[in-house]
Amino acid sequence: MGVEAHATNERVTGRTWTVRLDPVGRGRADVRVSCSRPACAAQVLPSAAVGRTAAVEHLKAHLRAGPAPRPSAYCACRAEECHTHIRPAGPRERPAPWRCGGAVVLAVVTDREGRWWQVMECCSRCAAAHPTAKIAATAPAPERTAPAGAFRAPAASGPAVPAVGPHFSHTASGAAAPHEVPPPRAPRPARQRARRGRIAQRFVPHELRPVTLRDELTELGELFRAYQQRAEPDLALLADLHARKAKAFSAWAEVTADTGLRLDAERAEQAAATARLQHLHRSGQAPEGDGPAVPRLLTASAQWNHARAVLTHVADHAPLPGPEARLLVVMLTLRTAQSGVGNLVGQDLKGLPLPDPEHLVGQLVECGWLDIAGTVDELIASRPENPTRIGVPSLTPDESDPGPFTFGRKMRPKLSGWAQRVVGEKKLRKAKTSADARLLALALATGVSLDGQLGPEGEGLGLAALSSWCAIDPGDLPELVDRLTAADWLTEVAVTDTVLAGRLTERVLPLSCPLT
Repeated sequence: MGVEAHATNERVTGRTWTVRLDPVGRGRADVRVSCSRPACAAQVLPSAAVGRTAAVEHLKAHLRAGPAPRPSAYCACRAEECHTHIRPAGPRERPAPWRCGGAVVLAVVTDREGRWWQVMECCSRCAAAHPTAKIAATAPAPERTAPAGAFRAPAASGPAVPAVGPHFSHTASGAAAPHEVPPPRAPRPARQRARRGRIAQRFVPHELRPVTLRDELTELGELFRAYQQRAEPDLALLADLHARKAKAFSAWAEVTADTGLRLDAERAEQAAATARLQHLHRSGQAPEGDGPAVPRLLTASAQWNHARAVLTHVADHAPLPGPEARLLVVMLTLRTAQSGVGNLVGQDLKGLPLPDPEHLVGQLVECGWLDIAGTVDELIASRPENPTRIGVPSLTPDESDPGPFTFGRKMRPKLSGWAQRVVGEKKLRKAKTSADARLLALALATGVSLDGQLGPEGEGLGLAALSSWCAIDPGDLPELVDRLTAADWLTEVAVTDTVLAGRLTERVLPLSCPLT
């Protein structure tokens, strides 16, 4: 009899698995879709949208092909002591097991950003406690049979009592029995719940051991929330917080064997390195203690890449030939890059080395590349207090085309200011260099290493690419190089049949955008 009861009460733990969507690397659009089930291999897909669709379809395939929830399965949440949503009542208390109940279901839980989907075979009460849970299937209720020899009450022979409300047994006299009304119960004192830590949209389980790790994660969550309330950023402090987070998440992953925590730890290490590098650039220090760093006008590698993206787009989509038109298109593109529209005044055009700006603007309007509010003469005569509205239709985003650039509204003026500083640099302006020389200055500023050497790792830049960018013949390039050398832009110059080698002078290194 005892063996039979033990076999009846033995239950298997509820199944659980996770499908994740993770980036492949920094600055890359492709993503990795992985499933925690052993037979599933990871996939690399070209974009987050395609990856999310593939992850959802993969999850649905598992739900269709997998077995239905088992009525006798032990709740997966209960097996984990309800860490995910049931809080303990005190610092030394465990979650009460009676909080689980109801039919066994297959519940799909996801995060708000759509980065992971977890399937749990759990009870319906635990599934209802998850705000994002959706029930995929419900197990049928198990049949309950009375044991052999159990007592069965005989059927009542008298008239049935209507179920109208509570019924009381009558007294012999037929009068209601006197009774005393019990006094109201005293309210129970509210129990103080233990403080529950939260970091990176994750709750820190109170039962997490060692206690020092639990306290470190809780403190880090509070420090990150306090940092978000700061009026001014402190990149050194932010780098230290990310480094502590990476170490703590690595320890947490070792304790729980959670792959997601390990990936979060790697992302925290990358964030710490990025914040530390930005701090060194902004404070004028060297990344590896090799002397003072360059206080660049554009301080981050993302800004350098955006500057190169604008110049590449202009080279591929210039509507008119010639270096003067190319230079004007560069400046107008930077004025309108984010939304397709911007403001312009006459001094913006008169400050460029253009022999006939009115004619060039008129050509851009005639070919449909540029729209202006008013006439060309009104644009040339406009002043800062009354700027002219301009638009570039090819840069205007819409529902089907977000535009060629990915930077935001605050990045556009930084890039435009950088280009104006390069094109209007003091010695270039005093030497009255032409548009092609200033285009070459832009190209060289975006094609150097961290120490100013031309080309990646000082290998030099191709003459064919430079002459194409400057919209000139390759034979005219050496003369432009001589002009920039005389203007103290270039030094240690060496020109071969195919490559221009050398480096930027220390004076103009703050205007450079290194190749990283």
